[in-house]
Amino acid sequence: MELLHINCLGKPLRLEGSMAGWQQLFWGDDLVSVIPASADYQGQRSHEFNLSMQRQQASTTPEGEVNVAPVAETISIRLDIDLQWQPFLLKFELLQNGQVIEQGQRDTKDIERQVPVKPIEAKRQFSLIGLASLGLKLFKSAKVIKVVLAGASVAAYSWLFSFQFALALIACLVFHEYGHIRAMKYFGMKTKGIYLIPFMGGLALSDEKINTRWQDVVISIMGPTFGLFMSIAALFAYWFTGNIFFAGLATFNALLNLFNLLPILPLDGGHILKSISFSMNSVLGLVACIAGAAIGVFISYSLGLALLGFLLLIGSAEIVFEWKSRHQSHLLPLDRYGQLFSAVWYLLTVGALVGIIWYFAGSGDDMLGLPLKILQS
Repeated sequence: MELLHINCLGKPLRLEGSMAGWQQLFWGDDLVSVIPASADYQGQRSHEFNLSMQRQQASTTPEGEVNVAPVAETISIRLDIDLQWQPFLLKFELLQNGQVIEQGQRDTKDIERQVPVKPIEAKRQFSLIGLASLGLKLFKSAKVIKVVLAGASVAAYSWLFSFQFALALIACLVFHEYGHIRAMKYFGMKTKGIYLIPFMGGLALSDEKINTRWQDVVISIMGPTFGLFMSIAALFAYWFTGNIFFAGLATFNALLNLFNLLPILPLDGGHILKSISFSMNSVLGLVACIAGAAIGVFISYSLGLALLGFLLLIGSAEIVFEWKSRHQSHLLPLDRYGQLFSAVWYLLTVGALVGIIWYFAGSGDDMLGLPLKILQS
């Protein structure tokens, strides 16, 4: 990931690194210093390199004529850094021939706001993959596709339930995706809107990349959180009106958002749990993650939620298998407070959604008990 980007003698000086310990320093497009990966992944480091510059030097001849000739000059550059990963803090000093010319520090907020340098991609020849990529770009940019997909979703859910319920369910899906959109805009990301996909929910798109695990957690969990708010609103509407329509809306919307929170990529829960577990830079952190997953599976099976427990087991195993590659990620990890806060937020959201499903399952209505039966299947 990009740790630092400053100006040095008319060119960008860019420092990249990861928790694996490696660091690379670029001056413009040239790689000028490398620190290999090691177990000692933070603390004080120094990058040094020399630059050969041409400058014009004037001299006067005995006849009084002024001659200007290029003179080679070697400039010594040193970048001293003091790096702390959790919570992230980078202090730096840039020295030219032993003199400090720039100094400062960067924290998590700076990493969130930065726009990483994108390498120039080589032109590719015609291929089916390139054609598919172009088609995907056209798919994302075509506004008419949004209308077509929304209409197809309404038709699909009307076929399953009723037209009125389909419209209400579409509203819940849009509200869920709006939660993602709001989180993206909070971090200053440009969004491309919401796409509804029949039988699969929705999709909130952005062309910009995230820089931190915290951004990944917030953007991912805000969709289910907004979905939870919608189910709670429908629950209150049911209490005040007694209309079974609102009860069905609350419980089926809760089921959709609960499935989104399963720790399986590319679902929201997969992004959340992966960001938490991959931010734990110790075997103890992995053990805690495995223990938490085991408790979740045990509770699910104890409550008779067989499907939920099975999917939790698969998702947790997927995260454990990929844990070794966590240091290669370009995303800034969560600090311990962020890990704890994210885990509590996730568990409370899951618990609230299960509670709504369980509450309506006890009403005696077969349709309202269907979501719980799905989880028990």
